[in-house]
Amino acid sequence: MDKFTKLKELAAGIEADVEKFYNAGNSAAGTRVRKAMQDLKVLAQEIRSEVTEKKNSAK
Repeated sequence: MDKFTKLKELAAGIEADVEKFYNAGNSAAGTRVRKAMQDLKVLAQEIRSEVTEKKNSAK
C-alpha cells in the first residue's frame, strides 16, 4: 500500500512540470516529466509484481 501512495504522490508532484511543458513550452520541464514517467512505470511494475505474488500465495 505504501508504494501505491508513493505512486499517487509522484503523479501529483509532476503536475506543475506538465503544465510548464505543454502550456509554456519549457523543454527542461519536459525532461523532468519524462523522468517522472519512467519512475512511475518502474513503481507501477513493482506494485503489479507484489499484487501477483500476494494473489498467488493466497492459493
